[in-house]
Amino acid sequence: MDSITLQNYRCFGPEEQTARLAPLTLLVGPNSTGKTSFLALIRALWDVAFREVVPNFREEPFDLGSFENVVHGRGGRTTTPNSFAAGFEYCPRSDLHAGTIWFDATFEDRQTTPFPVMRRIADEDASLELRVREHCGMGKFQLYTSAELRDADRIILPDDYPAGVAEYLRYVLSEERGYMMRPVANAPTRSRPHRTYNPIALEQDIGGAYVPSYLAGLYRRNPDEWQLLRNGLENFGQASGLFDEISVRSFGKSDGDPFQIQIRKFGKRRKGPWRNLIDVGYGISQALPILTELLRSDMPTIFLLQQPEVHLHPQAQAALGTLFCNVAAGGRQLVVETHSDYIIDRVRMDVRDQTTRLKPDDVSILYFEPRDLDVKIHSIRLDEMGNVLDAPPGYRQFFTDEMMRSIGL
Repeated sequence: MDSITLQNYRCFGPEEQTARLAPLTLLVGPNSTGKTSFLALIRALWDVAFREVVPNFREEPFDLGSFENVVHGRGGRTTTPNSFAAGFEYCPRSDLHAGTIWFDATFEDRQTTPFPVMRRIADEDASLELRVREHCGMGKFQLYTSAELRDADRIILPDDYPAGVAEYLRYVLSEERGYMMRPVANAPTRSRPHRTYNPIALEQDIGGAYVPSYLAGLYRRNPDEWQLLRNGLENFGQASGLFDEISVRSFGKSDGDPFQIQIRKFGKRRKGPWRNLIDVGYGISQALPILTELLRSDMPTIFLLQQPEVHLHPQAQAALGTLFCNVAAGGRQLVVETHSDYIIDRVRMDVRDQTTRLKPDDVSILYFEPRDLDVKIHSIRLDEMGNVLDAPPGYRQFFTDEMMRSIGL
C-alpha cells in the first residue's frame, strides 16, 4: 500500500486525510492519538478488498469496539456521522498490470457492526463501484455477475473485466503471492517464556506463542532452514548485545518430545554457558517472536507492529531500526507504531550512511498530532542526509524542551 485515506474514523474528523505509506513506515506521536487505530484500519481495508468479508474491528490485537466506537463524533458532540470512509492506493509490482490502483470503502452501522456498504476500485483504464444488497446479511459479500456489472450505473468496464472487486485485485496481483497473504499484526506484549515447551500446533497468534514450536520444528525436520534462520537471529543478537548464539535443546528424538530454547553470550576469551530463555532478560523472549516472523522466508508482505521496542534497552532498540531497514529493503512492507527515538534515529542514520538498500523515499514517518478532540496526520519524509522534511512545529518539541532544560537554558 502506498497511502491510506480516511474520514470520520475514530479520532480522525470529517476532513479527509491521506497518509503516505512506504516500505518502512513509522507511526509516532503521543498516546491516544490513533496510531493503533491506523494499524487496525490497514488490516480492515485489506480484508474488505482481498477477502471480501466484513472486517472485524474487534479482532485482536485491535479491539476498537462497535460502530459507535469506531465512527468519529464522540466526546459530547451534538451529531455523530452515520458513516465513515477509508481507502488505499497501490501500485502493483506485476507484469500483468502497470499503474496505480485505488480502492475505497464506505462503512455504515449494521447491527452495531461497521459494515462496508460500498466498495470502489479504479485504475487508469476502468472503474467499478459495488453497493451491498440489503439481503446480503453479515457474512461474505454477495458476488455480482458480469451481466449485472455491465448493466449497473457508475461502472466502466472492458469486456474482460472480472466480476467483483476481490477478483480483479487477485487478477492484477496474481504474481505477488506474498501480497495476497493477510497482513501480520503483532501485539505490543508477547507470550511469556517457559522453562520447557511442549510442541503445539503452528497456528500464528498475535503474541507469538507458536514461535518456540516453530523453531523446534525447523531444528528437528529442516536443518538447512533452521541454520538460515538461526544465522539471522544471531546476527541481530550480536548487534543488539542481547545474545551471541541461540539453540534448541530437544529432550527426545520425536516431534512430540519437549524441548527448551537456550541462548548464550560470549566473553572476551571464551564462550559462556548455555542458559534457558526464562533465565535471561525478559527483553529477549519479547523480541524473539518479532525477529522470527521478520526473518522467516514464508511470511506475508505486510507487517503491522505495535511498540516492538518493549523491554529492550537502547542498543537493542537501535538494532531493531537496522533490522527494519533490511527487511523493508528486501521487498516487505513494515508499518511500525513506536515511541523509540533510538529506532527512528537509527533508521535516519542507516539511510544517510547507505548501510542498507533502503532509500530516503522508502521511509515515511507519520506524526499523529492531537488537535483538540481530533488528530491530524503529518507525512514526514527524509532527505539523503537522513534529515526530516516537512515536519510540523510540534514534532519532537518535547525532546527539544527537555534538552534545553538539561543544559540550563
